[in-house]
Amino acid sequence: MIHWIVAPVILPALVAPFIVLAARYHIGIQRVLSLAGVVALVIIAASLAWQASDGTITLYQMGDWAAPFGIVLVGDQLSTMMVLLTSVLALFVLLYAIGSGWDDRGRHFHALFQFQLMGIMGAFLTGDLFNLFVFFEVLLIASYGLMIHAGGNARLKAGVQYVLFNLIGSTLFLFALGSIYAETGTLNMADLANRVTLIGPEETVGIRIASVLLLMVFAIKAALVPLHFWLPSSYAEAPAPVAALFAIMTKVGAYAIIRVYTMIFHPELEATAGLHDLWLLPAALISLAIGMTGVLAAKKLDRVVAFSVIGSMGMVMISISLFTPESISAALYYIVHSTLAGATLFLISDLVRTGRANLDLTVQPVISGNALTAGMFFVGAIAMAGLPPLSGFLGKLLVLDAAFDNDKMAWIWAIVLGSSLISILGFARAGSIVFWKAHSVSHENGAEVPNAPSPLAYAAVGGLIALLVAHTVFAGQVHGYTFKMAAGLFAPEAYISTVVETPGKLSDAKKGDH
Repeated sequence: MIHWIVAPVILPALVAPFIVLAARYHIGIQRVLSLAGVVALVIIAASLAWQASDGTITLYQMGDWAAPFGIVLVGDQLSTMMVLLTSVLALFVLLYAIGSGWDDRGRHFHALFQFQLMGIMGAFLTGDLFNLFVFFEVLLIASYGLMIHAGGNARLKAGVQYVLFNLIGSTLFLFALGSIYAETGTLNMADLANRVTLIGPEETVGIRIASVLLLMVFAIKAALVPLHFWLPSSYAEAPAPVAALFAIMTKVGAYAIIRVYTMIFHPELEATAGLHDLWLLPAALISLAIGMTGVLAAKKLDRVVAFSVIGSMGMVMISISLFTPESISAALYYIVHSTLAGATLFLISDLVRTGRANLDLTVQPVISGNALTAGMFFVGAIAMAGLPPLSGFLGKLLVLDAAFDNDKMAWIWAIVLGSSLISILGFARAGSIVFWKAHSVSHENGAEVPNAPSPLAYAAVGGLIALLVAHTVFAGQVHGYTFKMAAGLFAPEAYISTVVETPGKLSDAKKGDH
């Protein structure tokens, strides 16, 4: 099973060029190949997650060269859970793209989709900071191509803004990596965890600067205030299946913060003391407030969803910034919820777009399938706003409970509960304008827009809603698993020993010299 851990990276990397070279002008063949690749990814990801569920850590050494000199992929409970979440999300997004015809509105959608999956999977599985940077660049390039899919001036403008902002993040990432390597002589995360503890109190300036730069880079990926400006336009203007897949992109930033700042720059480390609660928590609280205020103030349905993603990331980062096993566990539960809820709402907004002239929050004629689409929007809005009985409500309860003993509990509770009320008002306003008030217009004008989404598109959205319901029904089991996962993150000795002490060619060569 050890060799299967490389499959989530290698499989889309092989499918993408094959689609370009062998099926460039045959959309039917492209769909079959792409769908088969994603289904295989789901099966492989589920197997890897099952293998890691008992605490097993799988190490894959490229070329059999041992860390910290070789490139390694590591599969533990956290990384395999994120790989499985990405695979399942990709399956339903791809089904929607095929059912809605979005994949046939421009060239190379399926190839770029596979390259995007390659970058995301690599970011979750890599055990090396430099390769994390490499996979960030892979997914950045692919995501830009997907964002401008089908063209349009607004989409191109948003895409340029997205790339420029993320290139700034890439530059900061390189500066951070250079500083870390200069201070420690390694970029392997497990090896770094050992070496940063050896830095004396009088030599912490360089490593502290590097840790701050890394936090800024990951905050850009996670759309954390004040580094969130790229997200509303980019997600709102992107094709709906692309925006739905991008729901996992902000979680890459959250994952990187969890991984790096529990294993390497953990809260007890003197070199980075105070970084987490002094910087991260206030930014997360402001992100939540701004995101949900944007939900209420937005004038287009897709902007409502985009701002809700910012708000949900604020909720995730609030929980992460507390840096306790309870808070990280709550964050992981909420990450799964917010990814599914955000993707669902982006696809529903496209269902609305199919039967409307635009997504402006103005009263327009009833769309085809209005009742079904409205029902789906109602469920998605309840989930994102955090109302009972769905997983958003349970996730917020877990976050609030994790903050109970924190000295900033009053601020956290006030902003979480206040932003929840604002988001309820925002979604209620959007839903009533788009679905409820539309009936009066159609009765007066006697007209109904004939365009109707395909059954496959509805099935894809229904699948995501079913996953949200399952995430609620099995909340106890999922939270128990994430708590066990969080406890392992705060005791990374098994991860470190697996990566650093596993022999490879280099270590064997050294033994032979002796």
